[in-house]
Amino acid sequence: MTATVLSLSVKRVFDIIVSGFVLLLAIPIMIPIAAAIWITSGRPVLFCQERVGLGFRRFQIYKFRTMELRSQGTAITVGGDKRITVLGRFLRPAKLDELPQLWNVLRGDMSLVGPRPEIPEYVNLFKDRYRKVLTVRPGITDLASLRFRNEEDILERSAEPLREYSERILPLKLDLAEEYVRTHTLLTDVSILLHTAAVIVKGR
Repeated sequence: MTATVLSLSVKRVFDIIVSGFVLLLAIPIMIPIAAAIWITSGRPVLFCQERVGLGFRRFQIYKFRTMELRSQGTAITVGGDKRITVLGRFLRPAKLDELPQLWNVLRGDMSLVGPRPEIPEYVNLFKDRYRKVLTVRPGITDLASLRFRNEEDILERSAEPLREYSERILPLKLDLAEEYVRTHTLLTDVSILLHTAAVIVKGR
């Protein structure tokens, strides 16, 4: 077994153990969140969207729904987006809407740490770069998630949010994703997870 395969195997075991444990701890939080969404804005409680994962395999990503039903708009969200529900304005900054993605990790669609999965439209724009990036599973958090944690505010200030995202932000995210693919270890994953937790606790 090569060192790369061994590393990926250890990473997968780590993902299963940690995500399973956190999911069990999170159930007392997730049930009230699901109930609150149902009561305040109806069903569905979960938002599902097609994303592109390891080896360009497509999968459904799960989040708690934070936008109004039948809302129309761009594929990206900007600060102050009127589609976001009242409850969503609380869940999104705390990243509580991301909790269902622990199930994606257990299923093998995602990893705890890895490049954030994109929708097919944006993957097709940078397909050559994604050939490298998608040699690892996408993750719940990564270097780009930390650097662009205020992405919605950045896009709100832009006159052309879609262009800002596709021409400036996404290429920078891909730079960080390629760096992660080249250098990641279990220790770097733990470091990114701890940094992410610290940012969430601080609220910024």
